[in-house]
Amino acid sequence: MKSLLLTNEYPPNVYGGAGIHVQYLSRELAKLCDVEVRCFGDQLAETGNPLVRGSTTDISGYTAPKSLQSVFSALQSSLDFNTAKIDADVVHLHTWYSHFGGILAKMNYGIPMVLTVHSLEPLRPWKREQLGGGYDFTLWLEKTAIEMADAVIAVSHETKADILRLFNVPEEKVPVIYNGIDPDEYQPTFNPDVLRKHGIDPAIPFVLFVGRITRQKGIVHLVNAIKHLEPGTQVVLCAGAPDTPAIATEMEAAVDAARHGFDGKIIWIKEKLPDNEKINLYSHARVFCTPSIYEPFGIINLEAMACETPVVASAVGGMKEIILPGETGLLVPLAQQMESPFEAIHPEVFAHDLASSINELLRDPARCEAMGRAGRERVLDTFSWAEIAKETLALYEKVSG
Repeated sequence: MKSLLLTNEYPPNVYGGAGIHVQYLSRELAKLCDVEVRCFGDQLAETGNPLVRGSTTDISGYTAPKSLQSVFSALQSSLDFNTAKIDADVVHLHTWYSHFGGILAKMNYGIPMVLTVHSLEPLRPWKREQLGGGYDFTLWLEKTAIEMADAVIAVSHETKADILRLFNVPEEKVPVIYNGIDPDEYQPTFNPDVLRKHGIDPAIPFVLFVGRITRQKGIVHLVNAIKHLEPGTQVVLCAGAPDTPAIATEMEAAVDAARHGFDGKIIWIKEKLPDNEKINLYSHARVFCTPSIYEPFGIINLEAMACETPVVASAVGGMKEIILPGETGLLVPLAQQMESPFEAIHPEVFAHDLASSINELLRDPARCEAMGRAGRERVLDTFSWAEIAKETLALYEKVSG
């Protein structure tokens, strides 16, 4: 068995959960079968397992609107994925950026196509701000790929329900295979000098956020919650790579507003941190917060839990399957329990509820320690990349006949 993974992100070019997924899945699959990764970038590993081949596109001559350039660049890379001979038994796609490449491989090379759903475009309408009319194309491309795939992996049961609701796919073609974590890499690690380097006082408890500045991640709601937090609290925002200039401006304004009248400290780290520093921040944090309004899974919650930090998260998507309320963290319902991300939430109510749950844990360090231990135990029991790779290989064998 040889698997070909097609992906936008692959180390060192990883900025989100899908890239982390491919990074660790390919490593574990390579212990079980031959693996090749074709990705966006200049990565190249022509020997060993996995083999890695990057594809770069020169967009300097593009005169299309800037919002469309990433779409056309992705299509060009998908063509490049296929003009190099494919000798795999199955092609496995990750995010819409790779879907056209998978369709070409399935139809031209006659191999089965597996697709992992890391998020669904119909449930991310704010992407139109970033892609313009390209968003309509990604909707069509994703629907086409999902409905012609031989298997569609959902990363949570709620994601599976969304797939079955939005697309014409038989239920038996949609297995649920969770994301995972490497608990040997992500484990409690304490170095106060890392905190001091970023202006964090190791003696004062802090709330941590890690993620991109996007509508989906809900970071603005956490910033709006700061005024309700316990006096003297530190808030550390590891947040960069805004989707659009508009949301970058909105974030700047929200942080400036939060600093006025807050009897505490807000530390905003905009650069992407190396993993060892990120692990130290997870480990030292009293509480980790994920205020997403849409989250099919949420690997960052596993990272925090593996470092024995309790999680306060919005009660959406796969986070309801990761976090055990009252045992490994707390779940905060979106105000009025919105039926889909299209519906407006009540931002002030949601911000107040987020702060209330964070404060509940900040006031009880012993409870935080117990939740942290339970969180790591849950990670070890349920979210192993080795087991996920075995399930994925079994699926490859099934679709390959």
